Amino acid sequence: MKVIIAEKPSVAREIAKVFGATGKKDGYIEGKGFTFTWAFGHLLQLAPPQEYGFYGWNVHNLPMLPAKFKLSIRKVKTKDGLVEDPGVRKQLDIIQALFDEATEIIVATDAGREGELIFRYIYYYLKCKKPFKRLWISSQTDEAIKEGFRNLKPGTDYDTLFNSAHCRSQSDWLVGMNATQALSISSGTRSVLSLGRVQTPTLAMICSRYLENRNFVPQLFYQVSIQVDKEGQVFKAISTENFKTKEEAQVLLDQVKDVAAGFPLGAHILSVEAKPRKEPPPLLHDLSSLQQEANKKHGFTADQTLNLLQNLYESKLITYPRTGSRYIGDDVFAGIPALLDKFKDHEVFGKQATYLMGVKLNKRSVNVKKVTDHHAVLPTGETPYNLPTDKQAIFDLVLGRMLEAFHQECIKEITKITVESGAKYVASGTVISSAGWRSVFNDPDEEKKDEENASLPKVKEGEDLAIVDKALLEKQTKPKPLYNEASLLKALETAGKEIDDEELRYAMKDSGLGTPATRAAIIETLLKRDYISREKKNLVPTPTGLAVYEVVKDHKIAQAELTGNWEKRLEEIRSGASISDFQEEIKTYTRSITQELLKAGAGMKLKPVEAVK
Repeated sequence: MKVIIAEKPSVAREIAKVFGATGKKDGYIEGKGFTFTWAFGHLLQLAPPQEYGFYGWNVHNLPMLPAKFKLSIRKVKTKDGLVEDPGVRKQLDIIQALFDEATEIIVATDAGREGELIFRYIYYYLKCKKPFKRLWISSQTDEAIKEGFRNLKPGTDYDTLFNSAHCRSQSDWLVGMNATQALSISSGTRSVLSLGRVQTPTLAMICSRYLENRNFVPQLFYQVSIQVDKEGQVFKAISTENFKTKEEAQVLLDQVKDVAAGFPLGAHILSVEAKPRKEPPPLLHDLSSLQQEANKKHGFTADQTLNLLQNLYESKLITYPRTGSRYIGDDVFAGIPALLDKFKDHEVFGKQATYLMGVKLNKRSVNVKKVTDHHAVLPTGETPYNLPTDKQAIFDLVLGRMLEAFHQECIKEITKITVESGAKYVASGTVISSAGWRSVFNDPDEEKKDEENASLPKVKEGEDLAIVDKALLEKQTKPKPLYNEASLLKALETAGKEIDDEELRYAMKDSGLGTPATRAAIIETLLKRDYISREKKNLVPTPTGLAVYEVVKDHKIAQAELTGNWEKRLEEIRSGASISDFQEEIKTYTRSITQELLKAGAGMKLKPVEAVK
């Protein structure tokens, strides 16, 4: 008997349906010589401190460094405290019995780091010794499942993936358990002050930005603007110099040779620069970029977007969503024309799909060397029917981005006119001569939002034109905006470094905080801990969050780059790097941060959070 184990019941049912298995039993499905069973996500976790003899919250237990980690059945809260989840125990017993009878085990948990961890923890907890094979697919369509079963991989091919996941799990336990107890004990607040390898530097980023924003003192500055008339088309030019005082700006304003001052041709065109610019299409979406886009366009939280994507994946409408790659290989690219053909009659995107079928496709998102466990998110070609509004919105983001990514470049003409009238003034404007990929959603060009002119007239160097109006402008410097979910996710990708170039940002993804698959959970954890709250679209710290930040801000546990480096090390373990070196480094760090926090928490006070105006 071949036993196939999936990550959740719904996935097991879909795979069983492909095989034509219909025999429903308690905890599994059987038929056609196969048995299909499932986990409920993480059935097992690293055992809590008391299972290693560390009872209570006692400073003498710290740091807690188990000689060997144990696995423990997932717990649930009851009136008697935390107890084993009876449903988990029952399902494990079912899996045990099936594994004992199995001639072959096939792993069909999600094809990624956490999916591998879920299966391996079950496998090792049950002390199973039987060899297993791995189903590795990027889509839940019937054909993808069949193709995956025709190309099963040896389970040992994914040992390094498990090693990476297990090291991540151990490091989170060591840092989280010890740092949390150390700060909670030393603070004397009688509260659980949770700290974590990833959550704490994320909290630090939010708090630091909030305080920077709150304490920002705006600086006034002044500019002069002139309105220049070219045959009835008026455009605005701004002084190239900023002034600290109104009086200085007034001197310049008085020098303007405008019509009212008796100068019919007071604007002299010093230079006209018109540069064509090709704007490449955006890369295909990975999970993180989808979460950012969904937050900006629809206000969805990262967690909402992940859940919607997972549902679309299980409904066979999109490929695997928990990917960190924004690229596809040539094999997948070869199937894009057929995929476009599936959407040529689409109500919204049909025209664009049809257009792309007749032109050479852009290959910016095609690079097999940049494809990790899974390629970028794509539609599968299955037709969605009567999707709820939220699912439809996310599906449209996936489909629309596919069309954008393979579309033509957007061709712009960027014009800069320098005008002299007592001083130099500059007018700039952007004209899109060929929309290319921007025609898919017809989104506004972000680069144009700060321009003073919707369009500029044709003028020539050496021309003299009339100035029909002038004005003194009072402006002020602005702080960096508070983080919202989109901007925080973007910052987490690069451990807080501000990088706009998406290819450079992608190149740093292995050094970011967390992974695309875990960042939504990090935000939700901070909300659940009452460390941050949502105010409109912004994420702001609570009094507790700020108090924790004040204690940890100067310690390594709050440093984004340190944690980002650990993420990079975990990815190197995935490629075969030493496990023991990383484990020893984490233990050494755990010892030092525990001692630091036992001293730092004394005298900790909770302060009210001031509103940002």
